Amino acid sequence: MVRTVAVIGAGPAGLVSIKSCLEDGLQPTCFESSDDIGGLWKFKEVSDPSRASIYRSLTINISKEMLCYSDFPIPADYPNYMHHSKVLQYFCLYTEHFKLLQHIRFQTTVRSVKQRPDFSRSGQWEVVIELRDGQRETHVFDAVMVCSGHYNYPNLPLKDFPGIDTFEGKYFHSWDYKGPEDAHGKRVVVIGIGNSGGDIAVECSRVAEQVYLSTRRGAWVVRMVSDNGVPLDMKYNTRFVHILFQLLPVSILNWIGEQKLNSMYDHTKYCLKPKHRLFSQIPVLNDELPVKLLTGGVIIKPNVKEFRSSSVVFEDGTVVDKVDVVVFATGYNYDFPFLPPSVKNTSGHRMSLYKHIFPPSLERPTLAVVGFIHALGAIMTQAEMQSRWVTQVFKGQKKLPSNQVMLKAVENDTKNMEKSYICSRQSPLQVDFVSYMDDIAGEAGVRPSLLWLFFTDFPLWKRLLMGPVTAYQYRLTGPGKWSGARHAIFTQFDRMFQPLQTRPVDSKSESSLVGRLFKMSLFTLLSAATAYYIQQNPPETLKDVISTITAWRV
Repeated sequence: MVRTVAVIGAGPAGLVSIKSCLEDGLQPTCFESSDDIGGLWKFKEVSDPSRASIYRSLTINISKEMLCYSDFPIPADYPNYMHHSKVLQYFCLYTEHFKLLQHIRFQTTVRSVKQRPDFSRSGQWEVVIELRDGQRETHVFDAVMVCSGHYNYPNLPLKDFPGIDTFEGKYFHSWDYKGPEDAHGKRVVVIGIGNSGGDIAVECSRVAEQVYLSTRRGAWVVRMVSDNGVPLDMKYNTRFVHILFQLLPVSILNWIGEQKLNSMYDHTKYCLKPKHRLFSQIPVLNDELPVKLLTGGVIIKPNVKEFRSSSVVFEDGTVVDKVDVVVFATGYNYDFPFLPPSVKNTSGHRMSLYKHIFPPSLERPTLAVVGFIHALGAIMTQAEMQSRWVTQVFKGQKKLPSNQVMLKAVENDTKNMEKSYICSRQSPLQVDFVSYMDDIAGEAGVRPSLLWLFFTDFPLWKRLLMGPVTAYQYRLTGPGKWSGARHAIFTQFDRMFQPLQTRPVDSKSESSLVGRLFKMSLFTLLSAATAYYIQQNPPETLKDVISTITAWRV
């Protein structure tokens, strides 16, 4: 029987893992190498080599209702897209509310995790930790939850950039970026157009002489503020949209989405158009980048070919002279150096994990990796869903398939992922947020039954179908059921709008908003599908156009 659990890391995944252990009657001990909770979200002016790093102005690109844990809503007066300090405040409130702090040992680094000699019988692990004073201790645990994240090892591919050793200016990885101080009055080149690269280019452009944003592949750039001012994820991370994705061909979905984005700003004319289709990679979420391109503060350039002293040569042959600063926003490598090699087997570009959690080759399922996932959705809610299933497996309440079945599932998942998404060493993981949440919720026995709710609670059914897939939905039933879940779902739009209500105005009810979102989504789908059909089958007369539209509407 699993009793004691080592939780490695006190970031968002570690905190919720502690809580899940306590919820299932386990005894967690969390080891955190720093002096505080929060992981990535604990800002420090000087980067710590042992942990992830963020910059001073960072604001999260996941809205608060989609980010928060399932039984602890974020305070209603918090903004929808929170500054990192607010995110950390929320974690502090969560930690205090569920009394998690007493289970955390700070300034304690895990140096190794290895199976005990009798692992095939006991499933136990020896965990070697190093204290602040350098002393080491060895502890035995019945199970281990790895929650250390995957933004700790910056990818700085200097060998791919000939002449970098001759560069006379300053260069560094975005992991070391704290603010635009080094960019004042300077010429800056940012390499990489992910979310960090886009944010850094925009911020530096406010003080720099000129910013150049270099990209190898291009990117689809999406606004975080969607139609009617609703946060993007609150509108599109819904089961209704997910069902449409299951019904329509991917080519049509890509076409519809790309037409929608290009109606805001033509990605070809802005030199943003990537080589990949929209749903092959998570897009860049940035409302300001197109404005900076319009004003000339940021100039898009192709990949860097080489450096020549203070000049940067791009692959199209253009040269920018007198460059002062280069920021490599080139992503991260991942590693868990404390784990034994037998656990870190890879499948394709990713670590071999059953459902992105369990190493499939272990004789006993007593080690889990939590929060090692990438989707267009909050890592917090995904990590919580994972941890709730993990603790049930540890207790023996849920069983995993045989090792052979899990290995085959990992192989199939890897093939499907690499077929659907662009995967690399720097971004080896990507899943569909709604599908993954429902899948793990089904394993944990907490997935809500839409069919049952249709007949027993139609108002709730409508919100689960048309509204955002917030984590509250997974507290409606099953283990860990929370009596406040239904109310949280019915009031989620109230909390979304509350921080915007800064003067008296007429307001609409949530139900009318959900109705408008439904009609707008349906109209957009039908209109885009009609336009796509007409484009593929050009009619010869106006009568043919009317007939085509009528047929599609019907």
